[in-house]
Amino acid sequence: QTRPLRILSSGINAEYGGVVAHSIVVGSTAENPATGGLADAVLAAHNCAEAALRLIKAGNTNQQITETIQKITDAYNCSPLEGMLSYEIKRYQTEGATDKQIVLNPNEAQKKEIKSMEFAVHEVYAMDVFVTTGSGKMKESNVSTTVHKRSDETYLLKMKASRAFFSDVCNRFTLMPFTLRAFEDEKKAKMGLKECVTHELLHPYPVQHDSDGKPVAQFKYTVLVVPNGNIRINGGLFDPSLFKSEHQIEDKEVVALLAQSANRKAGGKKKKKKAKSAAEEAKSEAAADN
Repeated sequence: QTRPLRILSSGINAEYGGVVAHSIVVGSTAENPATGGLADAVLAAHNCAEAALRLIKAGNTNQQITETIQKITDAYNCSPLEGMLSYEIKRYQTEGATDKQIVLNPNEAQKKEIKSMEFAVHEVYAMDVFVTTGSGKMKESNVSTTVHKRSDETYLLKMKASRAFFSDVCNRFTLMPFTLRAFEDEKKAKMGLKECVTHELLHPYPVQHDSDGKPVAQFKYTVLVVPNGNIRINGGLFDPSLFKSEHQIEDKEVVALLAQSANRKAGGKKKKKKAKSAAEEAKSEAAADN
């Protein structure tokens, strides 16, 4: 059974974490594109991520993004995963403890807790979009995770293997997520991992899926809010020719939003070029008059 493959990565730039993820369908080509529910989920998620990018600007609100994402997923007969959050990132963190959050498909508790907020200049956000062709309800899988992240907890580990493993984690990954495959001796790493997780020095990233077992697509990127728009520092690689859907976005406002350029410098470059051409033309006319 064909499933979308999700790839997640992270790094640090100027003391801020940069997180990115995208989905691909293995084997899909321009000549043989992915179709059906797979294509619907991936295209819906991609367009949701692109729409959100154009809305994360100073003065706009998180509610605008939630409403726009709902319109896009409805167009593709899909649903955002319930309860999934995007959030402001603080220094040295990949998951910020902040009230500035964007919820794609709020559950009942979030409808009461998540407040409307405005984006402001110099903020950094991790925009994370999950879309499924199922109901949108999440369920934790029985599959064991291999991805973990360090917490702020402290504990004096008893086992020598645990101490050596945790020291290696701190030195190599700091507060960034990591996979057990990054260790030369994975079996030895698993021995040290157990005590670290038991005492909450490390937090696992659980494997979750749609409760109906339907495909889930994810797109994630990090974006900086700046005075003249925003800057997406990662992500953006996507080939729409690899997917073919029977659905399309009809809402005129959403279509117009997606048609906007996501490049904050595009306008400035055109003006500069236009001004340069005008100056050269004026210079030519002056030379002709002489």
